[in-house]
Parts: sequence; C-alpha cells; structure tokens
Amino acid sequence: MNKLLLLAWLGATIAPLASHAAEAALVARGEELVQAKCFICHGANGESSSPVFPRLAGQHAGYLARQLADYQSGRRKSSTMQPMVEDLKPEDFKALGAYFETQPVQAHPVADSELAQVGRFIFLRGNPYSGVAACAGCHGPQGGGTATLPRLAGQHAQYTENQLKAFDKRERTNDNAVMHTIATKLSELETKAVAAYISGLR
Repeated sequence: MNKLLLLAWLGATIAPLASHAAEAALVARGEELVQAKCFICHGANGESSSPVFPRLAGQHAGYLARQLADYQSGRRKSSTMQPMVEDLKPEDFKALGAYFETQPVQAHPVADSELAQVGRFIFLRGNPYSGVAACAGCHGPQGGGTATLPRLAGQHAQYTENQLKAFDKRERTNDNAVMHTIATKLSELETKAVAAYISGLR
C-alpha cells in the first residue's frame, strides 16, 4: 500500500515538473526565433515601436500560431510576413505564440482622449442606430480576447484602424466573416475612435 501511495505521489509530482520543463523549452525556442527573425519589426518583447507592426506582447499563443500558419499558407496576405515564415514549422508557430504570450503587457497613453471616448461607446455598446455590434461582445470589456480571438488591448491605434479597413475592403479574409460585416458598417470617425480607445486598454 505504501508503495502504491509513493508511486501516486511521484506521478503527481513529476508530471507538473515535466509539463513546466516542456513549456519553458517552448518559450526558449520562441525567444530564439524572435532574436533571429521578429525583433526588428515587433521588438524583442513584442512591443513594436512602429504603428505599422502590431504589438504582440500578451497576445494569445493559439491565436498567434494560427495567424502565422495563415501567413505561411497564403490565407492571410502580407508581402512582409510570408517570406519570414516560409521556412518555419508548426512547432515554431507554437513556440512564438508561447513566447509572446508570456511577455509583460505595458500601458500606453491615448493620443486623443476625446476621440477615445467616442470609441469607448462603440466598443462597449456598439451603434444601435447603424447596426454595429459592440466589440466587447467578442473581445471582452477590456479587450482581452480569447484563445481564438485576438487580444486588442494596447494595440497601436493605426494598426487596428488598418486592420478594420482591410476587413471592410475584403483584403483580409482569413478571420471571422463577422468582422467584415462589422467593419463595413463603421464610419471613418467610428473606426478611428474605436482604434484610439483600444490603444489605451490594458
């Protein structure tokens, strides 16, 4: 009986340690890839300094891995990203996702606080007069997203605006068709306002 208890205790102790070691190895591989490929545009910790490139710190690992796979397959178009991922393997996508998800998220000031207040209304309540759904309904009230939907909080306003316009024009089609429907109903003001509000979330 004592042997059985000992074996059970060992199993309960070793399994989490092995899982932790595997996760640490995945993150280490992700960091290696970032230093080799990603840091120039996205920063070593996922805090890109250019609004052209998204901030990736704190982004969900599963979502990032799927986007990278979509770039590689051509489902998501980008003349910059496709060459960067063409030689990567699925396990590399997971490693990059794991690395960026573990990076600390920073707070960012909002460039135009009054515009952001308009965006706050749209983000939390939508626009019932034009049929725009609230962003918070899918991405959460703080823009945290889920394993399958992106974290939006703290993203560059310009990057978010560019993505909304890409959904509107059907230039980006690899994600939920719901985004196309929403983006087509947003006015120019609403697009900019939502992007401004999102940039200040944490």
